[in-house]
Amino acid sequence: MRIFKSLISALVLGVLLVSCAPVDAPVVNTEYILTTDMRDGKFVFVGVNEDINGTVNPSLHAKPGEKISVMLINGGYGEHDIVFPELNIHSDVIHQKGETTKITFSVPEQDVVLTYQDSSHAKLGMSGVLLVGAVIASQPESSASTQDAMGMDTQAAGKTVEYTLESALADGKMIYIGKGSDLDGKTNPDLTANPGDLVRVTLFSGEGATHNIFFDGFNAKSEDVAGKGNSVVVEFTPDKEGTFAYYCTILGHRQAGMQGKFIVGSGTSSETAGTGTNNTGTGMPADTSLEAGPADPNAVDIVRDPTDIPTPIGKRGPEAVRVDLETVEVTGQLADGITFKYWTFNGKVPGPFIRVRVGDTVEVHLKNLPDSSMAHSVDFHAVTGPGGGAVATQTQPGGETMFTFKALNPGLFVYHCATPMVAQHISNGMYGLILVEPAGGLPAVDREFYVMQGEIYTAQPFDTTGAVTADAVKLLNENPEYFVFNGSALALASDTHALRANVGETVRIFFGVGGPNFISSFHVIGEIFDRVYDQASLTAPPLTDVQTTLVPPGGATMVEFKLEVPGRYILVDHALARMERGLAGYLYVEGDPNPDIFNGTVTPGSGH
Repeated sequence: MRIFKSLISALVLGVLLVSCAPVDAPVVNTEYILTTDMRDGKFVFVGVNEDINGTVNPSLHAKPGEKISVMLINGGYGEHDIVFPELNIHSDVIHQKGETTKITFSVPEQDVVLTYQDSSHAKLGMSGVLLVGAVIASQPESSASTQDAMGMDTQAAGKTVEYTLESALADGKMIYIGKGSDLDGKTNPDLTANPGDLVRVTLFSGEGATHNIFFDGFNAKSEDVAGKGNSVVVEFTPDKEGTFAYYCTILGHRQAGMQGKFIVGSGTSSETAGTGTNNTGTGMPADTSLEAGPADPNAVDIVRDPTDIPTPIGKRGPEAVRVDLETVEVTGQLADGITFKYWTFNGKVPGPFIRVRVGDTVEVHLKNLPDSSMAHSVDFHAVTGPGGGAVATQTQPGGETMFTFKALNPGLFVYHCATPMVAQHISNGMYGLILVEPAGGLPAVDREFYVMQGEIYTAQPFDTTGAVTADAVKLLNENPEYFVFNGSALALASDTHALRANVGETVRIFFGVGGPNFISSFHVIGEIFDRVYDQASLTAPPLTDVQTTLVPPGGATMVEFKLEVPGRYILVDHALARMERGLAGYLYVEGDPNPDIFNGTVTPGSGH
């Protein structure tokens, strides 16, 4: 009886709706609300309203000729839509969680089973039926047009093979993780198919950074995907047997661990080219070019000025100190007419000079800007603790992390990004120095300077004009095109950023090597270091009267000397061929001549 009364009420309400509606307004007889979800490794629709609430891929019902509406709510896990392929009706694509879309249409006048699906994820589980009239779900029409609309493979030569992968960071590597079926939870799983199969791979960004997937041997590459939960799909049909590599083509990601095997047929082939099973990173999409694009007219000066140093701490006691770092990916001026995409701390290379005292408690806040393409982190060599802080600061684009540490040891220490591939993040500019002053501070000097050495690996040869790009293969082969002080070629030889002092002054240079690969033989042409704090040890007696000092990658030193004679002094790595690749800086000293110490006429063209 209650059901009968409900039906009567529904009929009365329907009559009232019809009688009250404007003459030209469409009348919707039935409304459905669906959302998207992932269940048991598959994408699904889930009913929201009335009788279908909580039902996975619910069967929808309508009478012949009835007008219905279907609202879809994006429940997450990427972009979605809803399509009725037999009717050629499709909704807008909804991109973000909570976004909605709605379609309204009239069903056919005859009894029929219609399919609804997500246009990108139908074969991953997002498919259901609309039952029109007196039919049941086991009576779908089977026609070629319906199969084509459903994306079904009608060719006898192959079948549709679908995989879902998700990007992740694990054990210091970038990886793909299998989702669903036998691949669920597997790292860089083997994918299989036969020649003639339609291969469809959905890739989710599991941690928010930018990724893609490329299948070597078939030139099949997805679009890039960024933002946690978003996805892309790549489809292709392999036409030959063999074992091929699939990997991410974002610079350094393959070398950081993001690759697996794609096995077609028997997995063996008489062909030797294009198998892509090695780990050199040389297999790339066919459209990769070594030509430089036009230089970016909006490129900025990324050079950290050598005088950008906080004032000495002196004799204060231990305190709590906050350090704020932002990871900024920015196009900068590598040399005249040459631009390069740097990854930086706080927009400059090196990152900010950080100055604390032994015993201080340091609170580090790391913010990764939302427009970054990469996750970033920071590893302080001054930290006693796992990863130097990197384990607590793997920060996705748009995110912020924090940790604290106590500065137990005085010294001058390198810090750098430690996100895979670590060497890539360093070579792109993510390094700096932190000074932990001993109790009582450092001896006073007249001037302090901040200088760091690094290497830049570009796909284009040295001095190629235009927008040059980073090259992970050269990085792994330790074959840089540029050596730099403070980020760009001859940066400290420019009028803007050269070091300047006066006769009679004492000078201290905080010098570090970001690297990531080459030792520096640091030398100032025309000067002798009065004191060298070897390996940046500030508690051991300094070396005295030193001409050149060795500094390893990830290491530092502090040198001090007094200026006796005016002139231009050149900062170099005494592996002097590196001068020809941009590694030189100038220290200009002004004041009265001192003929008792140096007396001679400067020869034009000496280069000094």
